[in-house]
Parts: sequence; C-alpha cells; structure tokens
Amino acid sequence: MKPDGFGRAGGSRRTVPFDRVALVLQGGGALGAYQAGVYEGLAQASLHPNWVAGISIGAINAALIAGSAPEARVEKLRAFWRTVTSDPWTDWLATPSQLGGDLVRHWSNQWHAVAAVMRGAEGFFSPRLVPAYAAATGTADAISFYDTSSLRTTLERLVDFDRINSGEMRFSVGAVNVATGNLIYFDNRTHEIRPEHIIASGALPPAFAPVEIEGEYYWDGGVVSNTPLQWVVESAERQDTLAFQVDLWSARGAIPRSLPEVMTRQKEIQYSSRTRARSDQFRKEQKLRSALTELISKMPEHLRDTPEYALLAPESDRKVYSIIQLIYQSHRTEGGSKDFEFSARSMDDHWAAGLSDTIRTLRHPEVLERPTTADGVFTFDIATNGRLS
Repeated sequence: MKPDGFGRAGGSRRTVPFDRVALVLQGGGALGAYQAGVYEGLAQASLHPNWVAGISIGAINAALIAGSAPEARVEKLRAFWRTVTSDPWTDWLATPSQLGGDLVRHWSNQWHAVAAVMRGAEGFFSPRLVPAYAAATGTADAISFYDTSSLRTTLERLVDFDRINSGEMRFSVGAVNVATGNLIYFDNRTHEIRPEHIIASGALPPAFAPVEIEGEYYWDGGVVSNTPLQWVVESAERQDTLAFQVDLWSARGAIPRSLPEVMTRQKEIQYSSRTRARSDQFRKEQKLRSALTELISKMPEHLRDTPEYALLAPESDRKVYSIIQLIYQSHRTEGGSKDFEFSARSMDDHWAAGLSDTIRTLRHPEVLERPTTADGVFTFDIATNGRLS
C-alpha cells in the first residue's frame, strides 16, 4: 500500500497510512461555517483530502475547497461566508459578548433569522418578486419562495470549475431526482461539474426551486439523505480510508420542554445523519467481508472456477476505515432557526467551533493511525471519546 500525503499551503506534506482521505460534509444551511472551520484545522495540520463530498451547504463548501488551490482554500471559504453573512441592515445587532447575556444573544439571533426570511442572504438567495401563491402554475415563482441566481454568480466568482474537473481531487455532490425520487451523485469522475450541480444539491424545497440538468430536475440531496458518507465508504473502488465526517445536526439531544424546542429537536433528528448507527452497520459489513476473505483464501482451487466464487470474490477485502466524526454542538442561545440565521457573529462562532473541535480531535494520535481491529473499522467522536482533551 502506498500511503497518501496531503499538502499544506507552502508545500509541506503529511504522510498517513491511508490511500484515501475523504472530507464528508453534511447539509445544514448557515451552520456550514462549522465545516469551514474544520477544514482550516485540517489544513493547519497539513491534512488536505483527496476526496471531498458534500450535500446542500456541504456541496458549496466542497466546491470552494476542490475548486481552489490548496493555499487559497481557507481564503475562499472565508470570502464566501463573509459574503453571505454581510447585511448592513442587521449587522448593528451583533452585540459584543460583554453587553447583555444569553437572552440578548438569543433575540439577536432570532432577528437575524427573520431578516434572512424577509430579505434573503447576500450572494446566496433573495425573495422572489412574485409570491408563490400568486404566481402562474408551473413557473419557478409558483414552486419556491427564493431565487438563487446570486448563488451562481458567487460560485462563478469564487470557484475554479476547471480545477474541479481536472480530477486533482475527487469531488462528489448529492441531489435528488424530483421525478424518480432517487438520490444520485454528481461526481467529477463521471460528470463535468458546473455551478448548476452545486446549486441543485442545495435546492431544498419549498424554499428553492428544483434545478434542471440535462432535462431532469433535482432537489437538495438532504431530502433523501443528509450525508454522503455511505457514497464514500461504499465506493466500488475500495481503499484504505480516513474519513472526516462533518455533521451539522446532532442526533443526540435533550428532551424538549417547549414548542420551539420541539421544533428544534424535530429538525435535529430529521437532518442528522445518525452517523453512529450507519457506522455500526458498516462495521458489521466489514466484519463479514473480512470473514469472507479468510474463507476464500482457504477455498480449494477447483471451487474457484464457479459462478458462486465469481459473485463473492469482489466483495472480499481487508481494507481499513477510520471514520472521524466532527458534529456541531448547538449553543443554548440557538433555536430552530439556526440553519437560516445568517449573521456574521454566528458565522464566526460556528467557524471557531469547527476549528477548535478539529484541533482537539487531532491531539488524539489514534485518529491518524491505521485501525488494528478485526473488522478494520475505527470510529472517533470528540464529543464522546475526547471531551476533556
């Protein structure tokens, strides 16, 4: 096995015992700045992925990463998040932390969320001029509340699509075919990636209209699955993989005590990737693959020229997988509107949380080591495995 290296700005490279390092980015709207902080932490540690996969806001962050030179990626992420959280009409509400307490911050957050609903987010989306219920049936106005034309302009300004399509880094974004209900991945190994693929991955109904691509219409991949982890780990081309799974919704949470908390918790459960459950299932699958590999190694030669062998042999391997989970933990001042609360202050907080969680995670040496378990699968979550680090 040839270990892969990942360059930091400046050219130094870090070698890890994996063929593939994947950055897996979940959907979550305004919470996506957390993913940008995670990437900055990885870049500081000279850990740049050779595969980035995303859904919804994760697709946008993925495009900014894959579509930029290594030394410019953090800068491009910062440029995007500063653009979409810039609003002179509400920035005066970014009360310094020393003034007021959690209640002031909570209401400031809610005001910014209301502003996003009413005015949109700069360089991202804006309200349609014709209300949906007054628009002609069949038009984009009739099936969505916001226009994302400005997102295309932002992507064209910040993302080098020629770089994405060069294959320098593998790139995948998930979207749902509106007609069939099937989740598909636009991958630079099979598609020429354009802005519409990114916009489609984030076209969450009914806020945004489906995006037409080659005669088919697509919605946000989160309608079916809010994380591309399965796409990465179950790739037909199995390789020893280190996957940084960055989730913006936590499946675990407190019992709600009010109606707003009910709405928040419902959204967290709905959009969380339930990474642990999927990891447990994947671990079982890998254990079966390992057992199958051992069994095939003991199989007599005369049984190898059979249809059964031809069917089973491709499923056997001894590849290893480390799944490093970085899951955003909400602050008590955030509510059910946290995914569309586009304030500069919250963006800074989310980014800082991602950076901090990544730094603390990488303090654990086992995170970058090759798994030695019988099933070849290792999982780590700073929230449960290293909270005191």
